[in-house]
Amino acid sequence: MSSPNEQQPDSTSRPADGDRPGESNTNAGPPRSQAILEYLTSNKTEAALLATRFSTVLFALLYIIPFAGGPSCFRKALIANAATSALRLHQRLPGVTLSRAFLGQLVAEDSAHYLLFSVIFLYSSPITLVLLPIALFAFLHLSSNALVLMDKTGTRASKLGNLLAYVVQNYQKTILLTVAMSEIILMPITVLAVLTGLTSLVTPFIYYRFLSFRYASRRNPYTRQTFRQVRLSVEQIIFLPACPQIVRTIGQKAIELTCRLAPTMVPAN
Repeated sequence: MSSPNEQQPDSTSRPADGDRPGESNTNAGPPRSQAILEYLTSNKTEAALLATRFSTVLFALLYIIPFAGGPSCFRKALIANAATSALRLHQRLPGVTLSRAFLGQLVAEDSAHYLLFSVIFLYSSPITLVLLPIALFAFLHLSSNALVLMDKTGTRASKLGNLLAYVVQNYQKTILLTVAMSEIILMPITVLAVLTGLTSLVTPFIYYRFLSFRYASRRNPYTRQTFRQVRLSVEQIIFLPACPQIVRTIGQKAIELTCRLAPTMVPAN
C-alpha cells in the first residue's frame, strides 16, 4: 500500500491581501465547491473510489451498531469493498490479456486479494471480524482522499484536516498491523464457522489462498511481519519453564504446520 499523498494547500484559494473582508467571506464558498467539483469530474475513477470507500465504512458502522442495519449492511460493505478493489485493479492493470503473465500480475495485486476476500464472505453468514480489515483500509484511504480534496479548497489547515493528517501520519502503521492481525485470526475463525454451520466447507481452503497471497505481497509486508511476531510470541510462551508439556507440544506442532503452509517467497528482480 502506498503512502498517502501529501500536498501543500493551493495558495490561489486564499484571498489576496488587498481583498476586503466582506468580499473574501462572500466568495469563499463557490470557488471551493467549484474546485471540488472540477477535481471529481476530471478524476472520475478517484470520485468513484471516494464513494465506494465511504460506503464501505458507512455500511460497516451500520452493521456494528445494534438495530441500525443488520445482515444486509454486512453484504453491502463487502460489495462496496469489491467495487473499490475492481476500480483499483482497473487503475493498476488497465489492459486485460488472456496470458499467464497477466494472471501472474493479477494475483500479485493487493486489490485482487481483497476482491477475492469480498467474494469469499459475500454469501456466508455475517462474521463481524470480516468487516474490520476492509473498513480500516477504506478509512485510511478515505482520509488520504479527503486530504487531497482539502488541498484543492485550501482547507488543509482546518481542525478536520489537521486531525486526518495526524491520523494518517501517526497511525498508518498501527492500522495496517491491525488489519494483518485480523486477517490471521480469521483463518481459525473460518474453520470454527464451518463446524457451526455459518459458512461452507470450501471457505477455509479459499481463505487459505487469500492469506497466502497476503503473506507473499510485495507492496504490503505487514502480514509477514505479523506472522513472524506471532511466532516469536508463541515460542516465548511455550518455552517458559512453567508451560505444561501438552501446551508446548501443541504450540510446536502449530508452528511447524504454519511454516510448512507458508508460501515460498521469490526474491524481487
